[in-house]
Amino acid sequence: MKIFLTGGSRGIGLKTMMVALEKGHDVAFTYNNPETDVEAIYKEAARVAPQQKCKGYQLNIRKNDDVVAVVDQVLEDFDTIDTVINNAGINKNNLAFSMTDDEWLDVIDTNLNGTFYVIRAFLPEFLANRKGRFVTISSIAKDGISGQANYSASKAGLLGLSGAIAKEYGQKGITSNVVVPGMFETDMTKESLSNSLKDFWILHCPIKRMGKLEELAEVVLFLGSDAASFVNGQAISVTGGLDWAE
Repeated sequence: MKIFLTGGSRGIGLKTMMVALEKGHDVAFTYNNPETDVEAIYKEAARVAPQQKCKGYQLNIRKNDDVVAVVDQVLEDFDTIDTVINNAGINKNNLAFSMTDDEWLDVIDTNLNGTFYVIRAFLPEFLANRKGRFVTISSIAKDGISGQANYSASKAGLLGLSGAIAKEYGQKGITSNVVVPGMFETDMTKESLSNSLKDFWILHCPIKRMGKLEELAEVVLFLGSDAASFVNGQAISVTGGLDWAE
């Protein structure tokens, strides 16, 4: 399987990429920050799966022209792509009354608009192949979290986007599904969530812990595989049984 994954330099994206490489898949990944230590990622990828192809592309998915250019280059470098994993995302937390236009638009443009640009850019390849898998990472914030109106709206929008793609292109052999993670140990949760919220999660989660990124990666890669060819238009929760947050 040849995979294109956005936001592959850390957290969910990085772990999913490493698990994919271990399973024998080739991965093209994107990163936004020009200071990303891409060589360190290549070194780890070579250690995990030296026989697999792994290549990074700097990309700001908010810019459609850049998305198109990178997708064209990826298709040239990898010949084709079987599975697109939409993982790139940001958050800029603030209460709605205090949220600036830039805080709102930056998150919506990255998390929702950028994902649409990526999907649209890959549709011609998937249609030509009469086969393709879109797997999009949402969040339990889709139902609304205080202080995250922008992030919540963007993650809810991804469900509508994915559902529309599933209905429009399912008959063409293209599936589109969403994964809804609960609370996992990632750089984003470490940076943006308080210890009290993490403790609250562990207290109320039936499994009594935060998720492991390996567990999430396995679900994502299943949905991107031929084994999930009859799974379409779904939102799969990976939350340990706790599907809400405050």
